[in-house]
Amino acid sequence: MIVAKFGGTSVGSAKNIQKVVEIISHKNEKCIVVVSALGGVTNLLIKASELAVKGDQEYVNVLKDIQTKHKDTIDTLFDEEDQENSAAYVMAQMHKLKDTLKGVYLLNDLSEKSLAKIVSVGEILSSYIISEAFRVNGMNCELFDSRLLIKTDSHYSKAGVHYQKTYKNIKDAVKNSDKKVMIMPGFIASDEKNNATTLGRGGSDFTAAIAANAIDAELLEIWTDVSGMFTANPQIVKQAKPIEQITYQEAMELSHFGAKVIYPPTIQPAMDKKIPILIKNTMAPNDRGTLIAEKTPAGKNMVKGISHIEQISLLTLQGNGMVGVPGIAKRLFGALSQQNINVKFITQASSEHSISFAIDDEDAENAKIAVDNAFEYEIFQRKINPVTVESDLAIIALVGDNMKSHQGISGKMFSSLGNNNVNIVAIAQGSTEKNISAVIAKKDAKKALNSLHTTFFENQLKQINLFIVGVGNVGSKLLEQIKQQQSHLLEKLHLEMKVVGLANSKKMIFDEDGIDLDNWKEELHKSKITSNLDEFYNQVINLNLRNSVFVDNTANDVVPSFYEKYLKKSMAVVACNKVASSSDYANYNLLKELSKEYNAPYLFETNVGAGLPIIDNLKNMINSGDEIQEIKAVLSGSLNFIFNNFDAKNSFYDVVKKAGEEGYTEPDPRIDLSGVDVMRKILILVRESGIQMELSDIENESFLPKNSLNAKSVEDFMESLKTEANHFNLLREGAEKNNSKLKFIASFNRGKAKVKLEQIPQEHPFYNLDGKDNIVLFYSNRYADQPLIIKGAGAGSDVTASGIFGDIIRTINK
Repeated sequence: MIVAKFGGTSVGSAKNIQKVVEIISHKNEKCIVVVSALGGVTNLLIKASELAVKGDQEYVNVLKDIQTKHKDTIDTLFDEEDQENSAAYVMAQMHKLKDTLKGVYLLNDLSEKSLAKIVSVGEILSSYIISEAFRVNGMNCELFDSRLLIKTDSHYSKAGVHYQKTYKNIKDAVKNSDKKVMIMPGFIASDEKNNATTLGRGGSDFTAAIAANAIDAELLEIWTDVSGMFTANPQIVKQAKPIEQITYQEAMELSHFGAKVIYPPTIQPAMDKKIPILIKNTMAPNDRGTLIAEKTPAGKNMVKGISHIEQISLLTLQGNGMVGVPGIAKRLFGALSQQNINVKFITQASSEHSISFAIDDEDAENAKIAVDNAFEYEIFQRKINPVTVESDLAIIALVGDNMKSHQGISGKMFSSLGNNNVNIVAIAQGSTEKNISAVIAKKDAKKALNSLHTTFFENQLKQINLFIVGVGNVGSKLLEQIKQQQSHLLEKLHLEMKVVGLANSKKMIFDEDGIDLDNWKEELHKSKITSNLDEFYNQVINLNLRNSVFVDNTANDVVPSFYEKYLKKSMAVVACNKVASSSDYANYNLLKELSKEYNAPYLFETNVGAGLPIIDNLKNMINSGDEIQEIKAVLSGSLNFIFNNFDAKNSFYDVVKKAGEEGYTEPDPRIDLSGVDVMRKILILVRESGIQMELSDIENESFLPKNSLNAKSVEDFMESLKTEANHFNLLREGAEKNNSKLKFIASFNRGKAKVKLEQIPQEHPFYNLDGKDNIVLFYSNRYADQPLIIKGAGAGSDVTASGIFGDIIRTINK
């Protein structure tokens, strides 16, 4: 024989009840079917009770809703003759229910005894309707009344079962029945005086487990609306997947910590007789589901699942007066027991100076009062402090039998949480090592679950959530490259890259599931959210996503002021914007230190040489113990492009204009032509070499005439290039006369740095530097005679975007 239990959603509609009938009709063996109330009915019964005891006649309308729900189900399931019989039964039960609630209404009193009688009606009605559905479909069935079979004490709302008598009643009832299918309402029972009692939360599951134990069932099936127990809550972790097999102990741990598919009391009766439990999906009966048994095959995953509970408060009792004093814990938990407060988590310092325990938020106030009263004398003597309460917390737990004695599990857990800025308030691990629990802020629960699931279950599939400011030439190319490479990243790097936030100077958009990169321009254009850097930051923090990366594609002076905030939230910062890294050394150093302190990468490879690996190679040299002696470089792709194309046929104005149109210069070309941009770049290289320097320390021999240097706007500057054409022509002609080319050179030597326009002779390695290329020569202790040379395209939106793309990918290895 088997026992099959169907929950509220499984019998929540006539359509679903037909599925139940079909599932049971295919069973070849005798079967006990345990059913819950129709979906939502128990909550309606509780609501009606609460309204009635308050003297609110609205309870009558709730009763009408309950009656209508059952009538609609009957009308859909049955033909006219069968409708009449079933409707008559429902009406009879509803009349009894109305009488009970009227008494509650008149007396303004709702005892646990009355509430148990009221809520039991849901299962009484559903079991009758479902038994009739079996009958009209030609199935040989019998309806048992669980109140006559399951006997309990008189704790009406969460009654304790008298197992010996209950098992005998069920065994005798099954033995005396000649029917193939025996239907039992779940959740309900009765005490020795035959007063209705209930089995508490998950009571229908418990009923099924009791029945399975009583008849020595071959299998206990729990039919619900999901395809088994999942590695994490699938509503929070979209990558969560069903667990094929799990042990009783693992299932109990997971269910205790919030996995609502099965409740802890259900497992014990089945475990006592080693009866396997199979969790199945009524809506997808062909799915494999989860098998719970005594043993499971060894697998590669030490962790079977991740679970969590929210609405948790952590209370702490501490004080020097606790150290070495016997009985402190007994008094503490005795005080909580007297208030019927369930403790979900306990941890104690080895010094015995403090004990922390987690309970439901709703019990926190009563718990504090009870414990403070219990230690009133010690608190008065200042030997123990009053209980402190931290609320809005959650407990997150790793569960797995094979975690025992397996090194590195807790390390991976806490590293994953730490890398995503999830602060751990308290930690507990039982001596069985089957569970590692941590108390964290409730707001971090989603991020914690997703990061842990990635760490332990997703075959190293990683996710990056991008928040991008700036969608001009570089930003647009970056989005294009991300879209183009998404499949490649998944296939080759096991990396899912999502753009979650996007902003330009006018508007911004957010989508936690990822912005559609086919239509981002339209979405940004249609957005009604005005762009604001503070609000952008607030949205990023409120979303609180794991592996978040802030990307600055602008040349804006204000955006870098937010880097510090993002880094302090353990968010990586990727920037092509050079302002931060070339700002005051104190600020540059602060960002570097914050990056280390919060394990949040601060990457700016594109600050120098666009997509060229200049900074990366320089870091490798320094980290390996080399020391930079001299740097010679052409660091402005835009200036190199300009002077390579400036000839007798093309005026200086025309070439600068073309460079801007092709995206080689900054939006304000004065930054490039004044030498400030190159100054910033050489400054960054000097700093990355380990040398402290300020921008003001760099000598700048500008080649621009005063008229251009003093221009107050971009328009005035461009106009000055026309009026000062003769100045630029003289520079060009002077170089041509000496068989040289003009190159804007940045150099560092013996602690001094400068930038200037120079005539480069034919034999110099810079002479043949074409187009928009950059070149850097590093002279060091190891590269003393022949420098390390890095050369290639150093400007352009494509190469800059690819450099940013590379930095983004590097963040995942933090």
